[in-house]
Amino acid sequence: MIYYIRIFKYIGGNKLQELLKIFKALGDETRIRLLKLLEQRELCVCELMQALDMTQSRVSRNLGILKNAGLVKDRRDGLWVHYSLNNEVEPYIKAILEMMKISCNDDKVIKADILALGKAKKIGEISNS
Repeated sequence: MIYYIRIFKYIGGNKLQELLKIFKALGDETRIRLLKLLEQRELCVCELMQALDMTQSRVSRNLGILKNAGLVKDRRDGLWVHYSLNNEVEPYIKAILEMMKISCNDDKVIKADILALGKAKKIGEISNS
């Protein structure tokens, strides 16, 4: 209950549509799993695909939703696109993400994803192995 008070304490002005977009983005297991992996470090789609055992289109579509909500950002490096958490968000968004971070840490699926991420490689690294 304390988290809700803190979150709504930060909301000012006409932010309803922005808030709805964020909660819709967080209302999907795949997107929460992506965010939890991006807490670890900046990642490319191929690393996320391997860690989650999902197709490129599914990972990319969900990253697009997270980016549109302002929760992640991307950085181009030649042909590679690297994704990371957007740390330049308003305080109430940080409070929402912190609540999610704390509440999901002991989840078995999240722990398995993080373990799988440790074994994931970029496509170029796979072909050179």
